[in-house]
Amino acid sequence: MFQHINFDIQYVNKGVTFSATGIQMDPNPILTALSVCKFLISERVYAVIVSHPLTGDLSPAAVSYTSGFYHIPVIGISSRDSAFSDKNIHVSFLRTVPPYSHQADVWVELLKHFNYMKVIFIHSSDTDGRALLGRFQTTSQNQEDDVEIKVQVEAVIEFEPGLTTFKDQLYEMKNAQARVYLMYASKQDAEIIFKDAQYLNMTETGYVWIVTEQALTAKNVPVGIIGLKLVNATNEDAHIRDSIYVLTSALKEMNQSAVITEAPQDCDNSGSIWETGKVLFEYIRKQVIMNGYTGKVAFDDNGDRINAEYDVVNIQKPSPYIKVLQKSVGKYYYSIVHSKMKLKVNESNIVWPGTSKNKPEGFMIPTHLKVLTIDEKPFVYVRALNSEGETCNQDEIPCPHFNASESINGGKMQCCKGFCMDLLRELSRTINFTYSLALSPDGQFGSYIIKNTTGGGGKKEWTGLIGELVNERADMIVAPLTINPERAEFIEFSKPFKYQGITILEKKPSRSSTLVSFLQPFSNTLWILVMVSVHVVALVLYLLDRFSPFGRFRLSNSDNTEEDALNLSSAIWFAWGVLLNSGIGEGTPRSFSARVLGMVWAGFAMIIVASYTANLAAFLVLERPKTKLTGINDARLRNTMENLTCATVKGSAVDMYFRRQVELSNMYRTMEANNYDTAEDAIADVKIGKLMAFIWDSSRLDFEAAQDCELVTAGELFGRSGYAIGLQKGSPWADAVTLAILDFHESEYSIVMQ
Repeated sequence: MFQHINFDIQYVNKGVTFSATGIQMDPNPILTALSVCKFLISERVYAVIVSHPLTGDLSPAAVSYTSGFYHIPVIGISSRDSAFSDKNIHVSFLRTVPPYSHQADVWVELLKHFNYMKVIFIHSSDTDGRALLGRFQTTSQNQEDDVEIKVQVEAVIEFEPGLTTFKDQLYEMKNAQARVYLMYASKQDAEIIFKDAQYLNMTETGYVWIVTEQALTAKNVPVGIIGLKLVNATNEDAHIRDSIYVLTSALKEMNQSAVITEAPQDCDNSGSIWETGKVLFEYIRKQVIMNGYTGKVAFDDNGDRINAEYDVVNIQKPSPYIKVLQKSVGKYYYSIVHSKMKLKVNESNIVWPGTSKNKPEGFMIPTHLKVLTIDEKPFVYVRALNSEGETCNQDEIPCPHFNASESINGGKMQCCKGFCMDLLRELSRTINFTYSLALSPDGQFGSYIIKNTTGGGGKKEWTGLIGELVNERADMIVAPLTINPERAEFIEFSKPFKYQGITILEKKPSRSSTLVSFLQPFSNTLWILVMVSVHVVALVLYLLDRFSPFGRFRLSNSDNTEEDALNLSSAIWFAWGVLLNSGIGEGTPRSFSARVLGMVWAGFAMIIVASYTANLAAFLVLERPKTKLTGINDARLRNTMENLTCATVKGSAVDMYFRRQVELSNMYRTMEANNYDTAEDAIADVKIGKLMAFIWDSSRLDFEAAQDCELVTAGELFGRSGYAIGLQKGSPWADAVTLAILDFHESEYSIVMQ
């Protein structure tokens, strides 16, 4: 082959000649390593191309270890074990064939093509099996075309190589929802798995098996299996040619920009590391040949072949008298037009398990669902049964706490009724499923919070109803569950059965005016002192006037009548008259000393009256009755200096709404410390005046305001959304539930739902 390429000026400069030498690997890896030193490194080779039979115990590992010690590049043309991708061990190993784990890329494309979004992954617990699982999980979660389409692995079944039976694992798989099985297994293990699967009728109609190349060679491979077959996998001549072209192209490119030193010649010189070999490895890894003998030749960072082409193979049996055969029904190839790998499948040529020509659904639709709800008036009312023999009423549904022990709620059974329970009954009747109902395990809709792990780090997980759905411990949530982006990322919502928004609940402002409000400008102590002062002054006036010389005789008036002396009652009348600024026609003090005291009292009364009048005016201005909130844009809610407490429920949809709204960030930081665990606690505090404003779903708050005349909702609705049924991502019931709800809106049932 070098004789041909030596005359190709595209790859070889004039005056440069390539030559080759070869050895045969020994089953003993030590002898192989010695042969590499004796017959290859001694010849100062610049690179090694290594091949080995696809079956048997021969491995190029010894060649890779020995050459890699001196950083001599090794190009494998047949080894597909994932272990060779580890550059900590095989430091200078590249290959023109992809590892088995790269079949995961094709699997993901096949699943997207057939629209299978839920699978069960079966693999052996060796390096290749785990590498295949890891690549599949990474590739399936990083789809560029549609981020919403992500393959979900319902279960991973790992087994030790050398199986004797696989029935226990198959029983577990049979109880799962997914009916699409991805399998990596050796030929021997695949034969055991296929035998047990056929015994349990798991290779019949309704099942889908997609397997790797090794499993396709099993003697008892069932009809309908889909697998992959690497194109040119056994064409050793084509791989050698591509390897030579890659190597010569790299040397030519390296010769233009770097100094190429001689390769090592002696294995005994253990301290000699060929630096040129390190650089040459990088040049080889960067080479791309668009039209190689095995297709487009390129390498990834680990030196593994990328853009390799596969045939999509289907196991068929055209006649009972003919053995099963592998028929190509598609191709995974590199498209020069699109500059990426493309999948082409002819579905009409596929025979599915059970010799069916119709593509299976890929999942088993469960008919008995685990439904969760929550105590949330007026949509769900929960009642505890008091006596042991008591049962739920006809309009109620039994609803124990989910995964509850006997100690929860004293071991009493719960009964649920309300709008959501009526909706659940109607859905069950309309789309034909049975159900078992349970209450939320922690009484919460669910928050996305960080939970501590044993490793010391933190992982964000959903709690409450959402957590049970995300972790697939429940199938459906029938409750006033608000649709929002945070939840929609992890669960699937039906169309809303009720539209609503967010509003504010507050207590009606109380009337501050009372019959004794005129006394409020002065304190009680001051009023008492004023009262005492009136009578003390009156008593002193009486005594002064009584014991003065003028008190001993009567004075004549202008009309020849005589004026009576000042008695105690007249003195009290005089003191009150002066204080209240009323006219005093008679009963005035006659003595000089009493009149002086009367003048002093009149001045004091003037000051008291003036102070009272001023304080009364100020009191009426400052003590205006509190006005009702105007809504979320009310300045009292936005101003953190105002003495007005507002709150919502921790981790709720309303809480998530405030987190999303940048313009409400200041308000949220203020109210975050006041947030409650449940809506019931917050509403109770609003009633007693401990909480000024509670922000929550309009449906619940309108109901509370209608039940209690002291409560009122404030402002217009904001953050409009809807209540919907929650389901698992990719649930087969999603479309049926949505269509049923839309039908309810259009039918007479919509009267109840408004």
